[in-house]
Amino acid sequence: MGVTGCTTVPLTTAKEPMALDFALKRARFEMNCPDATGSVLSKETIEPPRGAGPRLQGVERAQFTVGVSGCGKRETLAVICADGADGCFAADGGSR
Repeated sequence: MGVTGCTTVPLTTAKEPMALDFALKRARFEMNCPDATGSVLSKETIEPPRGAGPRLQGVERAQFTVGVSGCGKRETLAVICADGADGCFAADGGSR
């Protein structure tokens, strides 16, 4: 007889494909480089900000740093995806 347990996929693992896709779409547009490629440089799960309103209380978020390069340009983006959300938010990390 086997023992069954609850296996939960970490939020950073579940949201990574969405974060990478989101970052690539934004960077390709901003860089005017449809062939740009990207990779996740770092990822972590973060708690809601202190003083978050009732809508955000208890909602974990996955934060990614995504590096994108192409057409002689490089850019990093910080991407945040909330647990239970269908999308992500990206902010510029810097371009070179």
